[in-house]
Amino acid sequence: MLREVIARGSFSAAAESLHLSQSAVSQQIAVLEREVGIPLLERTSEGPKLTAAGEALVEHGDAVICRLEEAERELAQIAGLEGGRLRLASFPTASATLMTRALSLFRQRFPKVELLFSEDEPEDSFPALKRGDFDLAVVFDYPAFPLDFARDVEAEMIFEEPMRVALPPGHPLAAAKSVRIEDLAEEDWLCGALPSSCREQILGLCREAGFEPRISFQSEDYEVIKGFVAGGLGVTILPELAGGHPGIELRPVRGRKPVRRVWAVTRESESRSPAAEQMLGILREVCRTYRDERDLRLAA
Repeated sequence: MLREVIARGSFSAAAESLHLSQSAVSQQIAVLEREVGIPLLERTSEGPKLTAAGEALVEHGDAVICRLEEAERELAQIAGLEGGRLRLASFPTASATLMTRALSLFRQRFPKVELLFSEDEPEDSFPALKRGDFDLAVVFDYPAFPLDFARDVEAEMIFEEPMRVALPPGHPLAAAKSVRIEDLAEEDWLCGALPSSCREQILGLCREAGFEPRISFQSEDYEVIKGFVAGGLGVTILPELAGGHPGIELRPVRGRKPVRRVWAVTRESESRSPAAEQMLGILREVCRTYRDERDLRLAA
C-alpha cells in the first residue's frame, strides 16, 4: 500500500488501483506507521511524500516484492515441470536397470528439471527419505523380511523379481530346468558378509531346506559374487536384476519360488512434488516394459 500511495501520488488513486476504499488505505498506512514507530509519510498540499524512514522502507519493500515475484515464477515453473529439482536414490542392481531407463525418460520429457541421483542400500536410503534428503527412493525387501514403511511415507510395489540359483559352468545340476535348494546342501555358498536382508534371505532359504549353508566366500558386490561363481568357488541365489554372467548358469528354484520386491517410496501424496509424481509414473512404465521384455525372452 505504501508503494502504491507514492507511485500513484495520492491515497484515493492508490485505493482505486488496489480496489479498496480510501479510508481502508489510510487506516492501513496508519497501522504501518504505528508498527514501525515512526512517520513514513508527510501529508502535503501536493500529496503524500516519503519521510527518510519511508524511503528506506519502500526501498526494502521493493526488494521484498521482487523476491516474492521471483518465488511465484519459480513455483509456477516447478508446478509446470519447467524448473526445480528431483532428488532420487536407488540400490545398485535397480540403478543399472530400471533407474537408468527411468532417468533417461525423465530427462527427455522434462529437461529443465534438475536430477540429483544417489546410490544407497535400502538400510540407508529409506531413513534418508524420511529425513527429507530424497524425494523418491527405490528400495527392495523380501516377503520374509519386509520393510516397515512409516505412516508419513507412501510405498508402491513396482516390480517383483524371481530369485535364481547361480551355478558354476559344468555343475552337475546346470543341465536341470530348475534346482531344489536342498540339493545344494553340500556346496560352498557365497553371500554378503554384512548383516542385511540379502544375507538373511539366503540363510533363511537354506535353513528352510533343512541345512546350514557353508559360507566360504563373502562380498557385498554382486559382480564379485558372480565372478566367484564363474570361477567355481561356490553357488548362490541371485535376484533377476543382478543379471547374468557369461561364466555362470542361472536356474529357477524348484518348489516355493523366492522373490525380491522392489518399491518406489515417496513422502505422502499431499507432500509429493509434481516431478516426483511424474517419476513415479515413469517407473511404473519402465517396470511394465521390463516385465514384457522378460516374458518375451522366456517365451523365445
